[in-house]
Amino acid sequence: MIGKVVRLGKAALPGPSDAARATRVPTPVMTYTLLGICCVVFLLGPASGFNASYGTGAELIAAQTTYFERWGVVPEELWLGPTSELCTPFTALFVHGNWLHLLGNMLFLYVFGAMTEERLGRIPFVLFYLATGYLALLGYAAVHAHSAQTLVGASGAISGVLGAFLYLFPKARVTSLFPFLFFLPLRFPAWAVLLFWFVLQWLAARTAGDRPGVAYLAHVVGFCLGFLCAWARCGPADRVKAAARSHEESPASGGDPGTPDRSQP
Repeated sequence: MIGKVVRLGKAALPGPSDAARATRVPTPVMTYTLLGICCVVFLLGPASGFNASYGTGAELIAAQTTYFERWGVVPEELWLGPTSELCTPFTALFVHGNWLHLLGNMLFLYVFGAMTEERLGRIPFVLFYLATGYLALLGYAAVHAHSAQTLVGASGAISGVLGAFLYLFPKARVTSLFPFLFFLPLRFPAWAVLLFWFVLQWLAARTAGDRPGVAYLAHVVGFCLGFLCAWARCGPADRVKAAARSHEESPASGGDPGTPDRSQP
């Protein structure tokens, strides 16, 4: 985003594994629906560059800033503004700051959302997604209550999906690509990859503050909420402990799974 939008974002390149192809699961209707809504909203908005009605140059930049401030979360306005501002954590989940922000988040949702939706159920999954995303943005806004940065992106909700995935499929095999190893694909259990990612987000959140960039704190809050929700809903009996049951692969980098900020979460 321009100038002050906080983005929530993801930085890995996941893909389905052989085990996933061998094990047929119901079509993840809600995951695909959320993907579609986010893509359509982005394409119709000023950040995609496809909508000529927003103009070009300085006019386009002004339109983007106005758009993000209208549909994104501005912490100081959330607490001090009209009650309608309480709806912005919902609308912000479907707004993305740029193509990289959108594609990174949608990739993670596509990879980890299907199995999580299968285990939770379609309607519970959607409610879970919206609730964790809303609370993740709310948590960030509570800590940075006086920030004027605009927060947009789905990564708070997608971080919740990652947390739930960790609880439900801790031994699923994940193929990770590490830039410092020349993107050599290595396979690790999900618990190792996702905990590694979580620690990176937590360390980054301690120093990031409310500066423009990625809203790491929203990722941390969303991940913890997702893990706790999966634990509360499913319990130990529903966890898939065998690596052979894994459906997903995903690369891990020191990056963020998530939400962009003009700051960029």
